[in-house]
Amino acid sequence: MFRLDINCDMGESFGVYKLGTDAEILDFVTSANVACGFHGGDPASMRKTVALALEKGVAIGAHPGLPDLVGFGRRNMAISPEEAYDMVVYQIGALYGFVKAQGGTVQHVKAHGALYNMASVNYALAAAIAKAVYDVNPELILYGLSGSELIKAGQQIGLRTASEVFADRTYQQDGTLTPRRQADALILDTKQSVAQVVRMVQEGKVLSQQGVDVSIQADTVCIHGDGAHALAFANEIRSELTRNGIEVVAIGKK
Repeated sequence: MFRLDINCDMGESFGVYKLGTDAEILDFVTSANVACGFHGGDPASMRKTVALALEKGVAIGAHPGLPDLVGFGRRNMAISPEEAYDMVVYQIGALYGFVKAQGGTVQHVKAHGALYNMASVNYALAAAIAKAVYDVNPELILYGLSGSELIKAGQQIGLRTASEVFADRTYQQDGTLTPRRQADALILDTKQSVAQVVRMVQEGKVLSQQGVDVSIQADTVCIHGDGAHALAFANEIRSELTRNGIEVVAIGKK
């Protein structure tokens, strides 16, 4: 049987600013990537999101990003591997405190936004992130773009890795995601998104924007909880995965 983890970025509200529909989306996902205060989130959001995830039996992961609240962590920054290491250790530690305080465990680490994309193609950054995760806890699972330098670095240092695919993003023929600044970066049609995910799981392939099939490993799929139709999409994708014989289960239970 095919198995797939559904993960979602959450806990990204901060201060008076509310982002996403965390409480509702947790009914449909199996893993939650909780923002750790750099690109989004704050102590109160972290505590509340952890509590909700534990209540609903959703696995918890740290979602470290670049220190860029204004740009939501989606703008590239010229950071060194050493800076990346420090940022990731710091942010995992922040989330770990909230999870431990509430009697839970941290399952995984998934870098956010520009940090994720930069490390996907830059081995030095990827290795620094993998080392940060390993040094905090070698039992943590490192999420990374399928076929990316993050996956290679995680495997090389001895971490368990989870190859991630995206439901609502288009791909380039080198396996990278189409940059968000391009008009064709997002898939807005729910049926197209679901069909893409099912094919990635069952066939290990995704059709690139260049019309070429790209080989892909799908251990976990990311859905976004802040879109206009996020809840309807989350419900639809989970139902369709089940209908296609794909078991939806947290990566730590696979």
